[in-house]
Amino acid sequence: MDLEILNPEIQEFINDNIGATISKMALQKNPFPNVEWISILNQIEAKTKAKSKLPIWFATKNIVYPSKISIEQTSSEKTASYKAGIVSGESLIDLTGGFGIDDYYFAKKIQKVAHCEINPGLSKIVKHNFEQLKVENITCYVGDSLATLNSLNTKWDWIYIDPSRRNDTKGKVFMLKDCLPNVPENLDLLFQYSDSILIKTAPLLDIAAGLTELKNVKAIHIVAVENEVKELLWEIHEDYTGKIDIKTVNILKEKMDVFEFVLDDNIELPKYSLPQKYLYEPNSAIMKSGGFDEVGNFYNLNKLHKHSHLYTNSTLIPFPGRIFEIENSIPYHKNEVKNFLENKKANISTRNFPDSVENLRKKWKIKEGGNLYCFFTTDENDNKIVLICKKI
Repeated sequence: MDLEILNPEIQEFINDNIGATISKMALQKNPFPNVEWISILNQIEAKTKAKSKLPIWFATKNIVYPSKISIEQTSSEKTASYKAGIVSGESLIDLTGGFGIDDYYFAKKIQKVAHCEINPGLSKIVKHNFEQLKVENITCYVGDSLATLNSLNTKWDWIYIDPSRRNDTKGKVFMLKDCLPNVPENLDLLFQYSDSILIKTAPLLDIAAGLTELKNVKAIHIVAVENEVKELLWEIHEDYTGKIDIKTVNILKEKMDVFEFVLDDNIELPKYSLPQKYLYEPNSAIMKSGGFDEVGNFYNLNKLHKHSHLYTNSTLIPFPGRIFEIENSIPYHKNEVKNFLENKKANISTRNFPDSVENLRKKWKIKEGGNLYCFFTTDENDNKIVLICKKI
């Protein structure tokens, strides 16, 4: 970490150029020859990214940022705050500390927090930033976190770990054993130092696949922000052998939608019906959870089809997702689609439908946008239909 970056004139320059186009700035002459131009540009780019994602960091003076990629990969303050609500007790060790966002929020709940980071430069930045943020109950450790865990030889109330992919060569499907640290391989070791472990994984991890690798899972939290799933949180307790709670959370600007259910093979079968007055589309966290029958049963809604994951009823009710009023339900036939949608402006979604949104737009010359919402889907009788709706 180059402390020259904290020069008041350089900090003022960085703040004055938040949001600037970095590729254009890169062609300019460096007004501060004592500091590498690329370092200053990196601060501008990373701080710009932090403005909405990390507002406390953005508003605090003399914060030093790592690369923009590190900012993109770190937890947001919203998800970090949610995680802090899961843990309790007096001590927590974070084995994959990173930029320290999660630990800042853990430290609001936990008296003693350990931040472990293998990258010495990043650890130095994080320690500096905690000082600027006036956080005094986090200790930073540099080096291999499992070695640190052994050397400290302390029993912690919680271990937190966010394993990273070793590489991306395996495509979209990955297992926890393909990450660093290898949590399944080291789970017994981790239980020597804590009875409670919280694991963060990317939304890409398949829940069923994760459950084949992990034991003693008490709860899985699926956390979305503004309807985009950001992370899965696996809550593991050494002696737990009961059923698994699934908690879906969608953090919105003014509220947080939560839907919970127990993972159970004996779930009651849902009711089905043709489209009624209202259409309900679950939020992305529920969709990721696979709790399609559970959400329909809980809210007493009818499913349109086993694989459509859209719900309907005749009475408007609160629901964790988008709600629409169905203005027309038409069969997916040439004349009907042509009359209702050709050359119109509409927002298109497909659910359990053989064609893509892109192809449907081209085929029927439907422009993007407007106040019309169209769902191309399949009904309970296996008929292809189009639901023309307005959003509520």
